[in-house]
Amino acid sequence: MAIPIVYKICPRAAWDEAVDRGAYGGSAVDLRDGFIHLSTRTQVEETAAKHFCGQRDLVLVALDAAALGAALQYEPSRGGALFPHYYGALPVGAALWVAAMTLNRAGDPVFPKRFHDEPMR
Repeated sequence: MAIPIVYKICPRAAWDEAVDRGAYGGSAVDLRDGFIHLSTRTQVEETAAKHFCGQRDLVLVALDAAALGAALQYEPSRGGALFPHYYGALPVGAALWVAAMTLNRAGDPVFPKRFHDEPMR
């Protein structure tokens, strides 16, 4: 059975700090909204294009959705689509993998090979 995965895009330095602490507390936007914004496989590329263009030194964090438990809620967001929101500090132990993202010439985030190699879940 495939593990359900949700994704977080964040600066490498923020994730490295989270690893040292054991949890990711969220970006300024996450803190403002009261939850950590996550995306599903079908949402994350649009999220990257909309919110992370031109930002360097980002990582894509793949998280085991089941390991996040009841604090993970799917709620209406962009266009009424249900997006995963995590209420609390995101435990780094739920990360299945972390990979660097680069930018193309236009400044758009480029997803790592690992993301493209994963089957859709």
